[in-house]
Amino acid sequence: MYLKINLIIAIFVGSILFSGCSKTVEEYNKPALYWYGKIIKSISNGDLEQADSYYSSLQGEHISSPLLPEATMILAMAHMHYEEYLLSEHFLDEYVKRYATENEKEFADFLKIKAMYKALPNPRRDQVLISNAIIEAQRYKRDYPSSMYIPIVDTILTRLKMAEAVLNESIAALYDRIDKPKSAQYYRDMKPQEWIDFENINRANSPWYRSSFEGDGTDSWYDIMITDTQSVVSRNTVNNDLDEEDTQTEQTIEEVQNKLEAKKTKTSTKTEDLSSEQLPLD
Repeated sequence: MYLKINLIIAIFVGSILFSGCSKTVEEYNKPALYWYGKIIKSISNGDLEQADSYYSSLQGEHISSPLLPEATMILAMAHMHYEEYLLSEHFLDEYVKRYATENEKEFADFLKIKAMYKALPNPRRDQVLISNAIIEAQRYKRDYPSSMYIPIVDTILTRLKMAEAVLNESIAALYDRIDKPKSAQYYRDMKPQEWIDFENINRANSPWYRSSFEGDGTDSWYDIMITDTQSVVSRNTVNNDLDEEDTQTEQTIEEVQNKLEAKKTKTSTKTEDLSSEQLPLD
């Protein structure tokens, strides 16, 4: 009895597995239009992961299909719509490298800059992304000086430069709070933007669950944890007593150097006098 039950269960499970496998095996060697329709249907259902999978099948089985350029651009726009900007940038790179004509590159490169700009939810953390977006925007202005998208690119570039300047100022303010004036001045001199008035810039707003820890870049919740005592690790400011000690040390070193120079001069004078004297002949 138990043997029959186990045999029935094994047959049932096997039938399910084989039916699933057969269903998967059938999903290959399809026309390009079939995969294209699957991509569109998956995007309309909001399943971009499945759409990317169908795109891989289309690209693998029909590398020269005229539907590939359109499918690539559709996926780039779909990922941007769902705020998956890094994937959108990937498909735009693919489109520019493989399919775009000279006229189409202008629009694709603009969408790439837009995706890079929108992929910056945390401007105080994404230093590299900000720098790369600025480089791409400047390159776009150089490659397409007469583009109809130049005003939008200029706006994006201005905001990116303000974000970079505010980020450097926030880092400098942090060094000011921990008493590191040299480091603070380094970041203020890194990429100075004289046209930016920091008092008139609205700082980036963080979500409520991060704002209590991050603030707006001008202060920190851990200020109370920074001690006022001098430390060789965390302090660079030199007080008046140390200034006096340094001055006395410099004077002592200067006096020693003057004595050494005087001694050397005296020794060299004696040597010249001895060399000028005539030695007695035997």
